Amino acid sequence: MNNKAKKALKITSTVLTWIVITFTVFMIAFTIFSVLTLDRNERPIFGTRFYIVRSDSMSEPDNGESYDIHFNAGDLILIKNVEDKTSLKKGDVIAFLSNNRESYGETITHMIADVQYDANGRVAGYVTMGINTGTPDEKLVQPDFVIGQYKGKIPLIGRFFAFMRTTPGYICCIFVPFLLLIIYNAANVIVLFKKYKREQTEVLNAEKAQIEKEREENQRMMAELMALKAKLEENNKE
Repeated sequence: MNNKAKKALKITSTVLTWIVITFTVFMIAFTIFSVLTLDRNERPIFGTRFYIVRSDSMSEPDNGESYDIHFNAGDLILIKNVEDKTSLKKGDVIAFLSNNRESYGETITHMIADVQYDANGRVAGYVTMGINTGTPDEKLVQPDFVIGQYKGKIPLIGRFFAFMRTTPGYICCIFVPFLLLIIYNAANVIVLFKKYKREQTEVLNAEKAQIEKEREENQRMMAELMALKAKLEENNKE
């Protein structure tokens, strides 16, 4: 493998490593966010709560009516705190704790179809409905049961969050990337160790070759000295 190929392989390897690291960190952050904030009435972030839409009660109806605000099952919706819960008006979309028999205690997000007042002119409650059915909810929503007002949505991202909470989602999005990262780093360690051992062997072999060369040189010099000594002895005899 030439130097260009090695350099390209190294760059590709580095890029893939950082992609896996970034993806894994992103997934961990998503998981923490999902566990700590999603569908949690008591844990707003800067006054905003996040909910995964579970039904199509607020999807656009098939009767041809059009609504400015609509969302579908699997969307992630943003609900903002309302300082004055009696200031809401017809057409607003609100999240509230349900008093209906079939959904008691659940968080529902529906549109205000009408506002009911008491004898003193104060807001007694809100008539709410899902725009897909057009049927008013069973009971009035009292202001104290209002959680907040709808402010926006992120289409379909709720499905991803819901998937992340499952075992297959955890395995696919967190465990597998981490495992691949560990395997990759382990392989790199092995490669580096083998390279180190190879370099050490090459250094040792070079040192041995140098020592052998010096020994041969010493022997040659010794032989020359012995030959010179023998010649001097012969000259002295003459």
